Amino acid sequence: MKQERWLLCHVHAFSYFGGVPRLLIPDNCKTATTTNTRYETVLNRSYQELAEHYGTAIVPARVKKPDDKAAAEGSVRFVSTWITAALRDRKFFSLAEAQQAVQEKLEELNQRPFKKRPGCRLSAYEQKEKAFMQSLPLHGYEPAVWLHPKVGYDYLVSDGVNKYSVPCDLIGEKVDVRLTGHIVEVFYKQTRVAAHIRLDKPQRDPVVKPEHMPEAHRRYLNYNAENFAAWADTVGPNTAETVRRFLASGREAEQGFKACASLMKLGSRHGVQRLEDACERVLRLTLTPTVRDISVLCKASAERKEEAPQEVRKEGSHGITRGAAYYRKGGQRHE
Repeated sequence: MKQERWLLCHVHAFSYFGGVPRLLIPDNCKTATTTNTRYETVLNRSYQELAEHYGTAIVPARVKKPDDKAAAEGSVRFVSTWITAALRDRKFFSLAEAQQAVQEKLEELNQRPFKKRPGCRLSAYEQKEKAFMQSLPLHGYEPAVWLHPKVGYDYLVSDGVNKYSVPCDLIGEKVDVRLTGHIVEVFYKQTRVAAHIRLDKPQRDPVVKPEHMPEAHRRYLNYNAENFAAWADTVGPNTAETVRRFLASGREAEQGFKACASLMKLGSRHGVQRLEDACERVLRLTLTPTVRDISVLCKASAERKEEAPQEVRKEGSHGITRGAAYYRKGGQRHE
């Protein structure tokens, strides 16, 4: 039995009995215990959560000591056989219809008189056991399963069917994933770092939140023809024309996104004015501009600026040269 089914069986049983027992005494299946040695008992985390929600305690039976727990297997086998035999010739056209029939047969069995003592199963429970049951909480428990995956390079974790994102700085770290029927929660060192609504059907694409992505991936998601055209208009008409030709160069506009993104990088590196000048020169020479040509012109313009000669003040060969004011009045300076 899978963990979620195991927990749901407890939830349904508590709801049916209208109360919670003081102790739960399971055997040592993995859905109940992780480790049970002479010195310590480690409970399954999901099972422990259920016990805390209902205010009960779990005391697993000792290993290889079946007498520590109630002999429930025989009664379960009898009930399942009796109900299955009674319904074996009926045909059902929905799961709800089959469940309704099983519930009716269960009530019939519980009210069936004992053969060797007075009363029935229902009266025996109400008279002898119900008084010892604890009250149910206001809200039922939603079964939760814990996983402990390592975050991959795609910063995604899986619930076994679909994938969900976690913050990208957790790549390579082990996290705790709590799965319920409606939510996926991710914890790192006891702190919740991500939460997603759990999908009920398989989906091809992962569920990714933009804030979990690296900055470069986030920019890539924002690539579209409208954004590139709007950016180019802020630079200048020649850059806008160049972007327009990049987007129209292929069968689809997406084929020109890479060139437009490279053009934006050139603008950040060399300045928008230098980019606009380079685009203007390229458009005068060809109808099909390329990022390589524009990059070469931007670099050449930058190199020319660095190599521009600077004015150097020359000093006379005989020390400080007297200025014109010295000779204006016969070679004597008057203070």
